[in-house]
Amino acid sequence: MAEFEVPVLSIKNLNKQFGKGCLHCQDGESLVKNYCPICGTVYACRDVSFDVFPGEVLGIVGESGSGKSTLMQCLYFDQEVSAGEAYLADYHHGERNLFQESSQQQRYIRNHIMGKVYQNPLMGLKMNFSSIGNIAEKLIAAGSHHVGMMENRGMELLNKVNIPVHRRKEAPKNFSGGMQQRVQIAKALSNRPPLLLLDEVTTGLDLSVQASVLDLIKSLQRELNISIVLVSHDLGVIRMLADRTLVMLEGKVIEQGLTDQILEDPQHQYTQQLVHSLL
Repeated sequence: MAEFEVPVLSIKNLNKQFGKGCLHCQDGESLVKNYCPICGTVYACRDVSFDVFPGEVLGIVGESGSGKSTLMQCLYFDQEVSAGEAYLADYHHGERNLFQESSQQQRYIRNHIMGKVYQNPLMGLKMNFSSIGNIAEKLIAAGSHHVGMMENRGMELLNKVNIPVHRRKEAPKNFSGGMQQRVQIAKALSNRPPLLLLDEVTTGLDLSVQASVLDLIKSLQRELNISIVLVSHDLGVIRMLADRTLVMLEGKVIEQGLTDQILEDPQHQYTQQLVHSLL
């Protein structure tokens, strides 16, 4: 990676806690893992920092409760951060902290500069709308009004994600889990965002369906040269897609590096256990 390359996304010291904290846990003294048994506060993300570069897939891996999904919710403004900074190269030249922008501006960022695919399609799709209607909804949110253009874009995207065009008027509730995820991917890509967030997108899918969704993501990423932040608890998914990987445990990033390096020579004891459980 070139030294001078400007990150698409830069995150600095992101913190997210659930609860007010108390004198005992604010200095980390009474914490059991990332939980304070005295006041009940959970420190879901603790000083998380990373960059994502153009055309790069950054994997984030960790067990359930490690903070990775909370991190994704913060990045897409589904949760408010407790502290921290985020900068996007495509938003005011990367000079404004996204977390301090108004909710209106954050909506603009969601609609124009980022796309997200949720683990649960119910979060990302309107199940009673048609598939093409779901894509149009995202286009309208970004200011499109031209019906013909939206129809063409919708058909182009459904085609790209292998949804038969004759099913474009069908609602996603009639589709299989794998097809629902593919419609979500099409919707997330509708405004050509430079950054895509993928949160456990293959969890709950059959293995053969998982493989086809992962192949689709891989081919779209290469074709569009889009940057992706990919969260998974499955190292097989990370191995297949991620260029670099962060390992999270108890709200902290405990190890990061090139994916091959992390899988072949893990340094932290927890990462070693993760990798060995894959072998």
